[in-house]
Amino acid sequence: MAASRKLKVALLMGGSSAEREVSLMSGKTVLKNLDPAKYEVTRYDPATDLQRLVQDAPQTDVAVVMLHGRGGEDGCLQGFLDCLGVPYQCSGVLGCAVAMNKTVSKALFRQAGLPVADDVLVWRGQPEPEKKILAEIKLPVVIKPINEGSSVGITIVHKPEDLGPALELAFKYDEEVMVEAFLKGVELTASVIGNRDPRALPLIEIVPTDRYAFFDYEAKYKPGATTEICPARLDADITARIQDLALKAHRCLGLKGYSRTDLILTDEGPVLLEVNTIPGMTETSLLPQAAAKAGLDYPALMDRLIALALEKR
Repeated sequence: MAASRKLKVALLMGGSSAEREVSLMSGKTVLKNLDPAKYEVTRYDPATDLQRLVQDAPQTDVAVVMLHGRGGEDGCLQGFLDCLGVPYQCSGVLGCAVAMNKTVSKALFRQAGLPVADDVLVWRGQPEPEKKILAEIKLPVVIKPINEGSSVGITIVHKPEDLGPALELAFKYDEEVMVEAFLKGVELTASVIGNRDPRALPLIEIVPTDRYAFFDYEAKYKPGATTEICPARLDADITARIQDLALKAHRCLGLKGYSRTDLILTDEGPVLLEVNTIPGMTETSLLPQAAAKAGLDYPALMDRLIALALEKR
């Protein structure tokens, strides 16, 4: 490859998941920050452009996948790109699939001895799921679909009579639902970048305004909805402990490229919530903030992720 030639980048954004709008916002921000002197970028929406992507694959150097949720972050598209021989900046089929499924990822975390919250699983059509929940776990609880991100379909439930509506909402997005013990503490996120030798970025502390019960969809993406403090207001020892936990979670799931782990720091210590294999990259997103604090502005962050994608090849 001639040093002077621009890399041909396929930017995948949109898709058909519940997080389509977030994907479009992430993709637009990425496009704005890819240096036109280095990259020749072509946009593809997997909802409509897969045939065109197949046709262009032989001339494509690398893909930047900015798809969140089903069909983009769950391993499906990664397998498709593998078949086309196009490298990409995120984890592969297995890593994306297990990270997306909250049941599987928590089982792996438990097996590795990593701290997670207690939970109960229920499924659509199960007789009297409310009784199972109340018999096995104490309120309050967090009800969440197994295979969604961006807090889609999530509800915090404090009263037994609110379980039914919360389950009904979650079952709109998935056949199986996790009912997880609600944890009080400091909300944190820890980003990791790297393939064989991943490094943790500075932690971010998330403080939603009083309007939000938790870091929900609107709180994540509406400018000014939360206060995000980077680096988090923690001492060096607990910071290092949480960064190490994020690295262990990244390795436990076999991830590559980058990830962002969400945690709660309780009185008993940090607890893993979930790991995102294609974190949001909008103007208000967390990973770019952490990268900037580590000395990588947005264009430099994209250069690094693309270099990691090509390194995997």
